[in-house]
Amino acid sequence: MATQQAVEGLRELAGAGLTAEKVFRRADELLRTVLGYDAVCWHSADPATGLVTSVLSDDLSLSGFEEAVRLEVWANDVTTFSAIRRSGVRAETLSRATKGRLADSARYRELIGPAGFGDELRAVFDAHGGMWGCAAFMRAADRGPYLAQQREFADVAARHLGNALRACHLPPATGGDGWDEGPAVVVLGPANRPLALSGPAEELLGRLADPSRTSLGVPTAFAVAAEQARRAARGLAVPGSKIRVQEAGGRWYVLHGSALKGGSDGEVTVVAAPATPADAMPLYLSAYGLTAREQEVALLLVRGCDTRDVSRLLAMKPYTVQDHLKSVFAKAGVASRRELVARIMLGGGGAA
Repeated sequence: MATQQAVEGLRELAGAGLTAEKVFRRADELLRTVLGYDAVCWHSADPATGLVTSVLSDDLSLSGFEEAVRLEVWANDVTTFSAIRRSGVRAETLSRATKGRLADSARYRELIGPAGFGDELRAVFDAHGGMWGCAAFMRAADRGPYLAQQREFADVAARHLGNALRACHLPPATGGDGWDEGPAVVVLGPANRPLALSGPAEELLGRLADPSRTSLGVPTAFAVAAEQARRAARGLAVPGSKIRVQEAGGRWYVLHGSALKGGSDGEVTVVAAPATPADAMPLYLSAYGLTAREQEVALLLVRGCDTRDVSRLLAMKPYTVQDHLKSVFAKAGVASRRELVARIMLGGGGAA
């Protein structure tokens, strides 16, 4: 009964018009007893790359959060969020992944165990091709490992949370507040604490601040961008060259890190700029819950194509294009192509 009530509550979150922080707090109320965890760390993510962009935890001390960021990006560990996402499941436990040998995990040895916890359950919140967030649920060492049915329930819960977080990223009905002073530049030291910043950066750091205070001194997205740049400088693979993050007003920003040449070892510059329509439109279309085919149709419309053009370019019958258009308009809450273009362009920072 409690499990079913939790599922119903999670399903309702997608239409509740909540911010990501409120989604996480409501999810905590619904899941803590059912999953049996003692601490949780919630994260928003760049839907395109799955890279973590924020942190929220009322249970954990984040005084050494830079170490958690480092381990997530650098450690060849089990149950990293990226590894879970690649596995095809939405939730995994440390005990299952290590076959009960928790100490095989670097994260357990360096963070989880010393903090007094035992098993950890991690979940990724994917929906409509994007990863909108993720979470780590920890339980006290004396409570034993998570049960199979708890992991399976977390997998179901993660799907609903993916839809709820996706709905948090819809473009605003009117233009955002706008922040048009040009790119913001932040120089980070080896521990990802700021060494220098340009004039616009201070304001943007406040806009993108984490819900929970950490030891970093900058939002999580900036620290992750810096670690990705360090990996790239060593010739190691990274999910992408940029990280996308949305501020409270609904506007997307793009962060790009680069290792400083000739500077002190480990120093990185992170440049943040308002997302261009080309960067933002796919994110908004995904947030509306459009299928991959519907997104293709919508993007062609935004570029000025008519039904005949879309039919030819996508090798579709005209009536099939019209069916896709009806679905796109319904999901976006608009009645015409003009309204669709205006909504997406306003959300992306342009003008209708």
